[in-house]
Amino acid sequence: MGDMHHHGGAGGMPAAVPAALILAVLLAAAGCHLLAVRRVRRRNPARGWSRWRSASFLGGLCLLAIALLPPLSSAAHADFRGHMAQHMLVGMYAPTALVLAAPVTLLLRALPAARARTLSALLHSGPVRVLTRPAVALALSTGSLAVLYFTPVYNAAMGHPLGHWLMLAHFLASGCLFAHAVAGPDPAPARPGVRARLVYLGVAIAAHALIAQAMYGGFYVDIRAPVEQVRQGAQIMYYGGDIAELLLAGALMATWRPERRPGTVPRPGGLGATATAGD
Repeated sequence: MGDMHHHGGAGGMPAAVPAALILAVLLAAAGCHLLAVRRVRRRNPARGWSRWRSASFLGGLCLLAIALLPPLSSAAHADFRGHMAQHMLVGMYAPTALVLAAPVTLLLRALPAARARTLSALLHSGPVRVLTRPAVALALSTGSLAVLYFTPVYNAAMGHPLGHWLMLAHFLASGCLFAHAVAGPDPAPARPGVRARLVYLGVAIAAHALIAQAMYGGFYVDIRAPVEQVRQGAQIMYYGGDIAELLLAGALMATWRPERRPGTVPRPGGLGATATAGD
């Protein structure tokens, strides 16, 4: 760990991606979501679309705006604590909110039938099934942190605007993959049962804690920043990650449904005569 070096263009934001462009992209995403919701509600007024889902999606976009626009974007280039706060928002909190909005389900219901079938076939393809497996998503989201912070990758990424934005894109994409694999409401053919997903989430929690503790202690860390900044950034990662993963665990437990055993007779209320907590 050494002296902190500054990156980016004026005000700390890479000149290649102005704030106005980021805001325009986020507003366009919000507009597309609302148009899709409108189309779905027109097609099936009785079924409609959950306002909570829309609130979750728009909330996720707001979290991305906080992370990617000044003042936090500027702080992320000048202070490791700002980087870690940005990392938490882009890689953990925003993905959870976006995934819980069930964007794939909304898209499938909004698209014409032919395009929806094409998208469904793509989602069931081999590469997508591999990417959405919890083990793969865990390696991409949590496993990559060890590579980022314990090798020269972080310093190299922060040294170039393109590297920084590629790092943020990786945080967002891998965070969405892990949230989807663990607790996403969208269909996932390769998703295991609840108990197995709880194990993967537990591994992610333990790995985050170990990485944050190693970072705090300065063990094998390769981050060019003042020691105190790295330690406080590690604390943000430790406690902020715990809160984000508890939220994801809550979303996962909300998907737990009793499993009816074969041969049981449904009760009038719709539950089997015997029920167990299923995977």
